[in-house]
Amino acid sequence: MLAPLARITDATRMAADGSLSHRIRLPGRSDEFRELADAFDAMLARLEAHVAEQQRFAANASHELRTPLAITQALLDVARNDPNRDTGVLDERLRAVNARAIDLTEALLLLSRADQRSFTREHVDLSLIAEEATETLLPLAEKHGVTIETSGDITPTVGSRALLLQMTTNLLHNAIVHNLPEPGSVQVSTAIGPGSVMLTVENTGAELSPQLVSTLTEPFQRGAGRMRGDHAGVGLGLAIVKSITQAHDGTLTLAPRAAGGLCVTVQLPVAPPRAGR
Repeated sequence: MLAPLARITDATRMAADGSLSHRIRLPGRSDEFRELADAFDAMLARLEAHVAEQQRFAANASHELRTPLAITQALLDVARNDPNRDTGVLDERLRAVNARAIDLTEALLLLSRADQRSFTREHVDLSLIAEEATETLLPLAEKHGVTIETSGDITPTVGSRALLLQMTTNLLHNAIVHNLPEPGSVQVSTAIGPGSVMLTVENTGAELSPQLVSTLTEPFQRGAGRMRGDHAGVGLGLAIVKSITQAHDGTLTLAPRAAGGLCVTVQLPVAPPRAGR
């Protein structure tokens, strides 16, 4: 009768020692012991997956941060070995590499802030945030020959205005740079339902497989490979969107468009009525 408890106890001790791959897999009929063992196995599986994800993230972040440092070291070595080299060119390259390192560091800090939910919540309107993000990125869209169309309803929710603006800006930036060469288009819309508000960003672009789309929110994943130029990202854009969405108790849905491109929908809880209204 106590054998199931002994197996669960042994598994608990192994997990406490750091072994998350062990599973109880209690045989026999379905009873309270079996239900407890199955729940413990499911918890171990989630913990193991989370730890593996964190390890991959740490390894990728270290690699991404090491790259600009290595480039900076190489440029400085070249300058030291060639005193007659044009310092203006060196200065320009060092500034570009340093700017990328700063962007990556700030993105990592933003991701950590969202994961920890260390922000002040206030009433915000997603439709106004979408308009602000659109106005900010309009010059980039014009440069890439992309038109942006906005529509929708007032969408009140509760959260960090700064983080939600960053989330929307990331979605819109991603939709602009991963688009058709010219002409491309982006549709931004907001809607309100019985218990939630929705922000949808849809863009034209290359055809994407469901398998590829399912990986786009993973840190340091890029849908079209590494990009160069003024719109090169650090590989954290959609990962930050996912983290901010989850920190606001929302859901993020990515789906490939049949004609090419991507449709991203963020669904957040609707704001409760304010006191006195």
